[in-house]
Amino acid sequence: MNNPTLLSSPLQGFTDFRFRNAFHKYFGGIDTFYSPYIKLNGKLVIKGSYERDILPENNSTLEVIPQIITNDADEFLFVVKFVQSLGYKELNWNLGCPYPMVAKCGMGSGLISNTSQIEHILKRVHNETDIVVSMKMRMGYENPTEILDVFPILEQYPIKNIAIHARIGKQLYKGGVDLDSFQRCLDTSKQKIYYNGDITSVAKFREMQERFPSIDHWMIGRGLIADPFLPSMIKNNTTEYPKNKLEIFEAFHDTIYQEYDAYLQGPTPIRMKMLGFWEYFSQSFSNPQKTFKKIKKAGNSKNYEAAVKEIFKNG
Repeated sequence: MNNPTLLSSPLQGFTDFRFRNAFHKYFGGIDTFYSPYIKLNGKLVIKGSYERDILPENNSTLEVIPQIITNDADEFLFVVKFVQSLGYKELNWNLGCPYPMVAKCGMGSGLISNTSQIEHILKRVHNETDIVVSMKMRMGYENPTEILDVFPILEQYPIKNIAIHARIGKQLYKGGVDLDSFQRCLDTSKQKIYYNGDITSVAKFREMQERFPSIDHWMIGRGLIADPFLPSMIKNNTTEYPKNKLEIFEAFHDTIYQEYDAYLQGPTPIRMKMLGFWEYFSQSFSNPQKTFKKIKKAGNSKNYEAAVKEIFKNG
């Protein structure tokens, strides 16, 4: 119980290799990172940004598991070949993404109710490749019992684990996690299950640990961006932040800011990128709304940098 395994749940647009490397350097506490999903859009072509994200040289200090989102066996097999060519032995399949544009195309959490397609894909992948498959799922799209019909199919294959976010797709991130339905998953499935959803503080984590004593792998998504100290605090079983909390946070911020600035080229993309991060970062400060407002008001990079300095100075 004392040494939980902590995993970083991927968030599109946030947890790419630049973020992961900086996070690992300044905060630590995460055992394995999952990369944001590879999506092929009907063409058997891997976008450059996906390739860069999982290149071994861009992840040399981290353990990373690539992820795919698809409802097509040929796409899945194509991505398997690609990740294996980079030396990866495992591919995580995303049946969790809640966004309507994805779910309505029958992908992510929108695929959970299509058991015959899930079976068809898993059969081909296990017959035609030797990749290790793991799953990231919600409990359904419309209702939390959908996943129960998938378990018997998964049981036929050597699935490494199923990380379950204790919500349904339709909820997006609204409303609480449904712990009773998650318990039903534990009672029904014979697979190794990881828990995901709303681990936002050490107290919250301890509560979940008490509620689900059989779980030893925990996935942190948005909580890790809102409070980057959380994983190492969970690992060290402490609620105390380091004395130089703001200095560490600022050094981390400056690192990712410089890297994204160099990569994105242009004032608007970097502004939007950092605004996205500050929606989460601001939660770590005494007045989140005021903090976020300062960032929002900064129209150019000079003002942005000044606002950030002030925020870190005043905590």
